[in-house]
Amino acid sequence: MRQSKRTEILQAATRIVQRDGVTALTYESVASEAGLTKGGLLYHFPSREDMLLALHEHVSGQWEACMESEAGGPYEELTPGQRLDAYIRASQNPDRAELLLMLESAGDPAAQAAWDRVHDRWSPPAPSGAPAPTSGDSAGDSAGDSGSSRDSEPDPALLPFLARLAADGLWFYEALTPGHFTEAQRATIVEAIVKLGAGGHSQG
Repeated sequence: MRQSKRTEILQAATRIVQRDGVTALTYESVASEAGLTKGGLLYHFPSREDMLLALHEHVSGQWEACMESEAGGPYEELTPGQRLDAYIRASQNPDRAELLLMLESAGDPAAQAAWDRVHDRWSPPAPSGAPAPTSGDSAGDSAGDSGSSRDSEPDPALLPFLARLAADGLWFYEALTPGHFTEAQRATIVEAIVKLGAGGHSQG
């Protein structure tokens, strides 16, 4: 099926961000990259803000499509464990345009919402509160007892969110320092994060 002109424009805009950063995104640069006139671009995107918001939705949608491909289906057909597994595996080999746009969205609630929708569907939420301290955590404990809570196993309910944080860390690390891992090293790290997240799900 032939791609729509709008999709071609957004793909051109993605290439510009990938290559030159978000600040390089102008009507002139996108029109040149897409092989269109500025008037043709204005027909689809009346303002740069419209184009940038559409780009956030386009790239975040591609990220979600990557997770659907990893999982073998849409999020609503999956268990929380399967969604987390796909989220972790999609953290490999990050795209520079994804990173730059996600960071840029922090100052724009509408753009942030495009990424939040994907996060909310695929990744576990932050814990609602920390577990209550035990008697061994009190300030009056002896030095010999103070390390007991540090040595205990983490709450299994926290493990999926810890795995999400680890996957996010891998994603950012590879985006900022590409080429540091071999395929085998990356696969080992990813499987360790998957195993961590699976510890919080009895099924799926």
